[in-house]
Order: sequence, then structure tokens, then C-alpha cells
Amino acid sequence: MMLLDEVHVTPADMFRNAVSNINAHVKLGLTATLLREDGKIDDLNFLVGPKLYEANWMDLTEQGYIAPVQCAEVRCPMPAEFYNAYLSEQVHNQALLGITNPNKIRACQYLVNYHARRGDKIIVFVDDIFALTLYAKVLKAPYIHGGTSHTTRMQILEEFQKNPAQHTIILSKIGDTSIDLPAATCLIQVSSHFGSRRQETQRLGRILRASARDQEGFNAYFYTLVSEYTQEVRFSAKRRQFLADQGYSFKTIIELEGMDDLELVLASAESQASLLRRVKQKLSESGAVEVPLPSKQRRVKEPVERHPLFKRRQRTDK
Repeated sequence: MMLLDEVHVTPADMFRNAVSNINAHVKLGLTATLLREDGKIDDLNFLVGPKLYEANWMDLTEQGYIAPVQCAEVRCPMPAEFYNAYLSEQVHNQALLGITNPNKIRACQYLVNYHARRGDKIIVFVDDIFALTLYAKVLKAPYIHGGTSHTTRMQILEEFQKNPAQHTIILSKIGDTSIDLPAATCLIQVSSHFGSRRQETQRLGRILRASARDQEGFNAYFYTLVSEYTQEVRFSAKRRQFLADQGYSFKTIIELEGMDDLELVLASAESQASLLRRVKQKLSESGAVEVPLPSKQRRVKEPVERHPLFKRRQRTDK
């Protein structure tokens, strides 16, 4: 018997070769996110077999297996200088300006402070490494990304789990899977991989196993911070599709109540201008590297050399 956890990765070239070359009388696949953005999810029908069972997430919530979650999209307007810079940049550079939007950083700080006072344990997701270190400095929180050593990772995760004073950690996309943090009760998504529905669902899963889910009246919280009038709005709408199909509803927050009355970072025009200069410098340093936007790619058939027996005969009669 072949047991395949996270079976949605099986259609990838490396995994499908392994599955095809290993003999097994029975194949059983498991996943919480039966999604792929490349259109290959249907390949599972012949690589593994047909879908036998799918549980609805709302039913699992009612039965107490996963935590109830309140989901919200927080719209963050961009200061005029940042938005002008956003419009003048090439498409592949615009993402960093959206992530480092000063009002998004302030909204993140506001939400972290609010949920820390409630006693929540908070995960902040930031995919870009430059932005990740920036948010870590603002929030005074430890962070983990692909370059973090295994020893350091384990120390940070253990401290987050066991130390009440360590209420926040910041993760890059390596935290999407294979990390079990039952102490986490709040997730703030600052940036993401375009419109990936699977990543959205996997990140929500980081707080579904909250150990406090059995307490009466408990709710986990899932926030997505979106810079207004940018590509992030369109990507966010696409990312929510699978969760909406499962019964989750998203509240759109235009303004966080009382945020302007608090002492938060980047309140002055001077500090925002300084940040913009840093971001532009970073973009100029990495400007040679272009990250194309995802698009629906058609499979291009490679030319195949026909066997002589199957070559089409040319007609000699006219």
C-alpha cells in the first residue's frame, strides 16, 4: 500500500515520476487542500485514483475538530508618494511597494498590539525577505525564513509555543506547510504568492488546530492586509475562492477603529519618505531580476519524430 500525504503535490514532475515507477497494489492520498493552480489536479485521477471522500470544513468546525475562524480583509490606503512610485514602477517591482506600504505596516502593528493584549499567539506571514526583516524590526519579533538554521528555527518555535511573553513570530512562505503550532490563535497575512488559493488555505490551517478551540466562545482570527488600488486586491479575491466554497465569509475592514490615535510607526511624512528611499534602493539593487506574473500556460507539445512506419504518405496524384 502506498500512502501519500499532501497528495496535491503528486502531479508535479518529480513526484509523478516516483509514483509511476513504484509498484503498489493500493494507493491512498490525503490532503486538506485539493488545489493546484497549474490545472494538473485532475491528473490525480489516473496517478492515484478517484476522490473517495471530502469533509466540509464547517461540519468539522461544528463537531469541534477544527477551530472557528473569523476572517477579514483589511484595506490599507497607500500614501500619495508611495502610490505614485507604485504606478511608475514596472510590474515585477510593484509588489514590494505594496508590501511595504506604510499604512499596511501600521495596520499590522495595530493588530499585533491588539491581539497581544488579548493573550493571543500571532503568526505574521511576509514572503519577501527584505520586507520580512523590516516587519520583524518594527514588531520586535523573531522571524524564520529559508536561510534560518534548523537549530534557530526550533528555538524560535519552541519559545513561541511555551513562553507567554513571546506572542508573535514572523514567517516567510516556508511556514505554509509542515509546521504545527497549536498555540497560534491569530494569523496576519501581509503578503502572499499572487492568487494562490492553496497557499491561502494552507495558511488558514496554521490556526485551525488551536489548542484553545474547545473553550466556549473561542475564535481564531485570520487577517489579510491589502494595499488599496493595487494588484493585491485582485489576487486577494481569487485566493478566497476555495475558502468561500467551504463556507467561510470574509469581512472587509476599511478603517481600523482608533488606529490614528495610537503611537504607531511611520506616522510622519519624513519617516515614510525615508522608507520609500530604502525600498527604491532595494529595487534598484535587484532590478535585473524579473519575476513574471503567473498566467495560464498552455501545454506546448514538443515535436515528436515519427516512426517510419507511421509517416504520412504523400499523395502523388493530382
